Amino acid sequence: GPRPFYVLLDVGLAATTTGSKVFAAMKGAVDGGLDIPHSEKRFPGFTKGEGKRGKDEYQADVHADKIFGGHVRDYMEKLKEAEPEKYAKHFSRYIAENIGPDNLKAKYQDVHRKIRANPSPAPKKKRDIKTMKLFPEREKRLTGEERRLRRVEKIKQLDQKANAEAENKMEVDDTKSEE
Repeated sequence: GPRPFYVLLDVGLAATTTGSKVFAAMKGAVDGGLDIPHSEKRFPGFTKGEGKRGKDEYQADVHADKIFGGHVRDYMEKLKEAEPEKYAKHFSRYIAENIGPDNLKAKYQDVHRKIRANPSPAPKKKRDIKTMKLFPEREKRLTGEERRLRRVEKIKQLDQKANAEAENKMEVDDTKSEE
């Protein structure tokens, strides 16, 4: 068949440590059929040999376990034992779909199989921009004259409120003196 599309990985400012998400994305792209030159040194499961004569070792099963959610399974089991309430909150959607630590790998394999069967993305929903609620319009900034008038109006309101309170107090005092 045709040769795969040749791509070079540009990590930019991302940290290039072993097990980094950058390399997880690259592994997904390679598995998807892109030709990206790489080595296994940055994948999970790679251990550097000790000293100059030490032999580097790459354990593909450790990497496969990570791809199929082994780290998620371990976290689920740990939470389920230690903090059941937190487990129920964090993994509520998994629980609703009847997915637990025991059948998580099977679910990942099923998803991978479905992606390979039909790799094209699902069609996007058409949204009607006219009926969408967009960002609210910012309030128009007041001019200096409008701010001054607003300030004068506020002072009048406060003055009226103070006069009304003073009259109420005088009426209360008058009723007390009549008794």
